[in-house]
Amino acid sequence: MKSLTLGPFLAASAPVGSRVFVGHLTRKCFGKQIHSHSRCVVFSSYSCSATLSVVPELEDKETFDGERACLLVGELRKSFNSGKTKSYEWRVSQLEAIARMLEDEEKEIAEALYKDLSKPELETYITEVSQVKSACSEALQELKHWMKPEKVNTSITTFPSSAEIVSEPLGVVLVISTWNFPFLLSMDPVIGAISAGNTVVLKPSEIAPATSSLLANLTKKYLDNSAIRVVEGAIPETSALLEQKWDKILYTGSARVGRIVMAAAAKHLTPVVLELGGKCPAVVDSDVNLQVTARRIIGGKWACNSGQACISVDYIITTKDFAPALINALKNELEQFFGKNPMESKDMSRIVSPNQFTRLVKLLDEDKVSDKVVLGGQRDEKKLKIAPTIILDVPDDAMVMQEEIFGPILPIITVDNLEDCFSIIKSKPKPLAAYLFSNNEQLKKDYVEKISSGGMLINDTVLHVATRGLPFGGVEESGMGSYHGKFSFNSFSHKKSVLYRSFDVDSSLRYPPYTPQKAKLLKALISGNILQIILALFGWS
Repeated sequence: MKSLTLGPFLAASAPVGSRVFVGHLTRKCFGKQIHSHSRCVVFSSYSCSATLSVVPELEDKETFDGERACLLVGELRKSFNSGKTKSYEWRVSQLEAIARMLEDEEKEIAEALYKDLSKPELETYITEVSQVKSACSEALQELKHWMKPEKVNTSITTFPSSAEIVSEPLGVVLVISTWNFPFLLSMDPVIGAISAGNTVVLKPSEIAPATSSLLANLTKKYLDNSAIRVVEGAIPETSALLEQKWDKILYTGSARVGRIVMAAAAKHLTPVVLELGGKCPAVVDSDVNLQVTARRIIGGKWACNSGQACISVDYIITTKDFAPALINALKNELEQFFGKNPMESKDMSRIVSPNQFTRLVKLLDEDKVSDKVVLGGQRDEKKLKIAPTIILDVPDDAMVMQEEIFGPILPIITVDNLEDCFSIIKSKPKPLAAYLFSNNEQLKKDYVEKISSGGMLINDTVLHVATRGLPFGGVEESGMGSYHGKFSFNSFSHKKSVLYRSFDVDSSLRYPPYTPQKAKLLKALISGNILQIILALFGWS
């Protein structure tokens, strides 16, 4: 069977002038032939904001190939088949180990995130560490309830009987994480997979190498390595993992690579959860508290990993008359948050890599955009920093309006009537999040009803993802499936229908010979009409 690997996809999508090298090897694992890329390298000055980066390979080293991936999956499947991960005790022991890890290693986690993204310590705690703590705490509190079979009412047609829905673990699952929140977006789904009783492989992003290395070391130190493993690496390692049969894959990253993951999963009919992204709009009415609105937009843009977040505000829509006041409020609050020279602020993350920095500068320097900057625009390639930047009324065909920005650039689009926002948002793929700032109750109602998005927040940004009880997931281009809390448990579980019957009653109605009298009574029973049942029993029509 011809294997699906990342090489051909990346070769097809590599920028013009790039050089792509793909080596292929064939081996046997557990008696079957497998294929894997020994090397897939794209030399390019640009990369997408996906987990699977396009990076040069500087030196040859032993790769995690298809044979090793196959052996790993086999080991974890053997561990799963032993039944130990299904027990409540095992699940709790691993969740408690994660809770200890978070307490013991908080400083190391913060240091790794600072190395990868220059994340301020408080931002790291709020957006990563505390969120993982919350997910772990909720799982420990609710696990017994989540695992309990759900009783279901039965009908007279199966009397006497009882029924329930049993949550059972799927088996061996793969979590492919990303670089922008590399600790949170690795551990949160892993907590869900463990809670559901699965064995799991985590593939962290190589673009956040310090966090990737830390995750590998902490997993070895704190967790059951016969059931929970971390595989580090880049394209060859991820290709090797994707060739294997998994019972579920959760991927966080770009839509382009999401398609590759989904195609690989389809070979084995493996279900997937894809957490992607998109251009998340924020519509701002003129009847708002302007200062609070500006602060909350900044909180969901520049104070959120410098805009490098899939739920970050990607662009604003407001009226022409209100735009100057909104821009002035944003300018004033930005100065309060980051000082007169935000490039020197220690409270704002840097851009993750030179490739991402170059991509963002290209968006700003496009001819259609460069003269639309009304605030910011400064950049420091050495420090990988770009100042908070606002651009006004760029044309819709500009690159900055055609792709997810994933950085500290914020376009503001003005309209004559705020209701025009609906056609603008609907002209683009469905976003992962949509925001509205307004005191107009009818506008709120219309926004919720008319705008389709993964999640929605009225009069604030990003906080919906930290709200217990709400699922996190996309729709169409922004993803499929969801997780967080009980939704993580459900995502990594199979809901098995179970009906229990006794031998006490065995009606002849269901068996041949089929007579008119049986047909009448059976139809009456199925309809649930008591009068018809009584009439059928007495042979009356």
